[in-house]
Formats: sequence, C-alpha cells, structure tokens
Amino acid sequence: MPTGTGLDAQLMFAPETTWSTAVTATHSLEFDSESLSFDPTFLEPTGLRVGTKFKRASRVRVSRKSVSGDLTFEHATKGMGLWWKHALGATITTPTQIATSGAFKQIHTPGGLFGLGMTVQVGRPQPSDGVVKPFTYSGCKVTGWEFDCKDNAVPTFKVTVDGKQEDTTVALATPAFLTGSSVFDFSQTTLKLGGTPTTASGETTISGGVTVSTIITEFTLTGASPLATDRFGLGNAGLKAQQLENDSPTITGKLTAEFNKAELYDLLTNNTTTALQLDFTGAGVGTGSDHYLLSFIIPALKLKTAPPNVSGPDIVQMSTTFECYSNEIDPVLQVKLVSDEATL
Repeated sequence: MPTGTGLDAQLMFAPETTWSTAVTATHSLEFDSESLSFDPTFLEPTGLRVGTKFKRASRVRVSRKSVSGDLTFEHATKGMGLWWKHALGATITTPTQIATSGAFKQIHTPGGLFGLGMTVQVGRPQPSDGVVKPFTYSGCKVTGWEFDCKDNAVPTFKVTVDGKQEDTTVALATPAFLTGSSVFDFSQTTLKLGGTPTTASGETTISGGVTVSTIITEFTLTGASPLATDRFGLGNAGLKAQQLENDSPTITGKLTAEFNKAELYDLLTNNTTTALQLDFTGAGVGTGSDHYLLSFIIPALKLKTAPPNVSGPDIVQMSTTFECYSNEIDPVLQVKLVSDEATL
C-alpha cells in the first residue's frame, strides 16, 4: 500500500551516450535526500502603461531553463561507481577482474568532464493520493561532490549537479536494486599518513605509510569542478549548451582530530607534502581473499590550517584542513572500489 510520503520515493539514473540526450534510467540506489529542481529564468516587462501600475502577466516570458540540486547517499558497497566516474571525470569503462576470482576493481582518477552526462529520475510521492510522480532530468553534470565520515557513522557521498532540462511526462521507471549491497561504516577504516606513492599499470599504491595514532573523529573530502553553466544563446530555445570546465578543479579536505603536534601540526609549520590513504574494508567478496573496498589515495597533500585551541577543561581539539596537489607523477586522487560488479 502507498504511504504518500518519502518512504515511497525512488531515485534512478543512467549515463547518457550523448550529453543531454535523455536515456532510460536503469540504475537504482538507496538515497538519503535530493534537492533537484527546475530553475526557470523569467523576463519581466518594464514598459510603462498608463492606467496600470502592475506588470502584466501576458508579457512575462520564461527565457532560460535549467536544473540544479544535490543528491545524498549513504556510501554503499555496490552501485557507486558511476557517480565517482562522473564526479571525477574518470575514464574507466569496465571494472577489472582480480585474478580469476569473482571480485572486480574500479580505479577512478580525475580526468575530463567533457561529454559526460547523466539522466536522473526522481520519483516523488504525492500525499493526496499516494501516487509517485516522476521527474526526469537530463544533461546532468557533476559540479561538486563531498565525501564525509564521522565517528560511529556510515559515510555519506553528496553530489551537486547542474542539468539541462526537466521532463515530467516520462513514465516512472521500475527500480531494480543490486543484490547484496550493504554500506561501509567508520569501524572499517584504516588511515595512514606519509609513505611513497607509486603508480603502475594505472593503479596507485603507497608503501611505508604510517597508521595515525591521533584520535580523528571526522574525515571530509570535497571536490569542486568549476563549469560554465550559463551557456545560452540565440536560437537555443532557452536551453543551455553543454557545461564546460572553465577553471582549475580543486580537491580539499578536513580532519577533525585531537591535538597532535608531531603528527599533524608540524606538517603545517614545516610546509610538508605528505601522502594519505584511507581504506574502508568490508566483508569478503569473490572466491579469493578480496574484500569489498572503498579506498582513497592522495599522493600529495599540504595542510592549510591546523589550530589547536584550548576552549575549556576538555581534550584540546584541532580542525585540520588540507588541499590535494599534483606531484606531476601520480593522479591527484585515486578512488578504488572493489566489489562483485562486472559493470559500472
């Protein structure tokens, strides 16, 4: 029976072969929230007309159409690869099988966003009759993303998208969730700093990293891809052209931690470039010794702020912010996923 509430909501998506040419949404994911919306631009009349002080409705025009908003997920063990590909502009097309087991790895590194587009369909339940109404958005490109994991929590992944248009006439797709998909959590983490990064056969590893001794209660990683999202012109019927990268992307982060001078603060004062690796290791997958994995490798980061302030009798805390840089050899960031998915 329908509830008429968000309990019946659904989110589906699929990559577009050609940017902004809508496709059938075939991928399903559990999600926490969404804020996708149709953003019209109105042209208002300004002419003076004796006998009326108000603008006339007959002269109001919608001159531009656009779509924007956020999607927030609990980071699952399966089904997240497409969003990482579109967030980073990764070139991966097919996961690689590990040996002859049933485990497959996905390596996502920053690339170009040109040509990438996603069709996203949100099913929104109508309270008056319980009917789930479909809203389909095409030409969606990721302009920013945030991964966050707090102490005693499930990590979340938020993507901010900019799209071309909304269509409410497309039929509601039938969701098909991935069998055996779970979520990662804070207890599955290993965090290391330092070490030597090496990239071989398209995959980056770090040797010699040291597991942090500092109590770190939150890790946040944020990506921003500046895009020209207002490419409208004469003859385009108020619809935007493809969003193009128009500035340098950035990847920044934050470590919320107890104060540790040698392990964290001295990296700031010494302007040290260091590596970071954060792994979430889940249950076993496949027939070998592999496990579900979500791994972040940052070969070169610099701390930008790390103030250890005393605010009372409790433990001294520090909020450490950092930025990821190119070391001119390895990818600025690598996101590695291991699961039993043979396709993205």
